[in-house]
Order: sequence, then structure tokens, then C-alpha cells
Amino acid sequence: MVETAKLQAEARNATGKGAARALRREDKVPATLYGGNGAPVSITLQRRELKRFYRTGKFGSQLVNLEIDGKITAALPRDIAVHPLTEEPIHADFLRVESKQIVRVSVPVEYINHEKSPGIKRGGVLNIVRRKVQMLCPSDVIPEALECDLEGLKIGESIHIGRINLPAGAKTVISGRDFTLATVVGRGSLKMAQSEEEAGSGEEAEGTEE
Repeated sequence: MVETAKLQAEARNATGKGAARALRREDKVPATLYGGNGAPVSITLQRRELKRFYRTGKFGSQLVNLEIDGKITAALPRDIAVHPLTEEPIHADFLRVESKQIVRVSVPVEYINHEKSPGIKRGGVLNIVRRKVQMLCPSDVIPEALECDLEGLKIGESIHIGRINLPAGAKTVISGRDFTLATVVGRGSLKMAQSEEEAGSGEEAEGTEE
């Protein structure tokens, strides 16, 4: 399960573009906390702290405890806007989360035991179809990553989602299909496999709209 991070925040009254620009000049980032049983709240976070958390790669899949003026609120990061040139965060959205609430998250896939794959040992290439999987999980059992074991995988063989152990109560957004996570291909087949990867990504994007 993903550990809960902590971010310091302050409630803010001033809104609008002018107020947001003023905050950014102070190295702060305007944000919004919404959902649950409460009304939306405008908050402010320290840019450096938010940027450090965003760069962990867990934004959107790791719960955070927002400490707003001394009060802790559990939330799931939902969206972040970054400057197109500097890539500095300029706004963020957070969803209030109750205990055991079902939330939609994008969970990374971790590929292990490359050295135990006969196909890779023979010069095959691991063609990764999905680096993340959209899931519906109880908020208290969000996995840090889905572990994909490559041991015994030969050239031409694939690993599908059905081989992955999911936490109790969790399921993938794409249902009714044992979709591919990765395939070991010969180097001559890599170009064709990459085309299949692009097609698979499109299918996942379509499936997540359900």
C-alpha cells in the first residue's frame, strides 16, 4: 500500500488571476480542495514542497494529508498544471477522501527479475505496453505499484493483467479483458510490437472513460 504523504497548506480568501499571480511571486501555488461532504476550499501550498512531491511520480496515486491551518484532511491529488516553459507547478486540485472510499487511481507497473527471463537472456527486448494501470481501489489499500514478475518469460510470451495479484477490493477500470502489460520480443519484431503498444494505449484511454 502507498504510504500517505503530508503537505502543509493554508486556506485563502482571495481568488482570481491577480491573486494567483501574487501568490506565485511569493513561491506559493494556489490549489483547490473539493469533493466529499464539504464545499470546495481554496488553499495555498508551498511551491517547493508541492514540486518535490510531484516529482516523485506518485501524484494521482498516493494519498496526502493536507494540513490546512492545523487541521488534517485526507485527499487524493487529482490534477496539476505546470508552466509550459519552466515546468513549475502553477495550480493543483485535490479530492477529499474518506476511509475505505473507492477512488480511481493510476498505479505504476514495476517490472522485476529481468535477469531471470530466458527471452531477455537470449537477446530479446521487453516491450512494455503499459507503464501504469487505471484502477478503482479502496482508499486504504491503494498499491504503491503492480509487481510484474518476468521470471521464465520467453521470446514471444506476454504477461497479462490476470497474472497480477490485486489488493482485496481493487479492480482495473478496464474490465472483461485480460489485457497485456508487456511482451518479450525479438529485436527484429520490436518495431511491430511498438505499433501494437500504441494501439493498446489508445484502447486503454478509451476504456478509462467507462
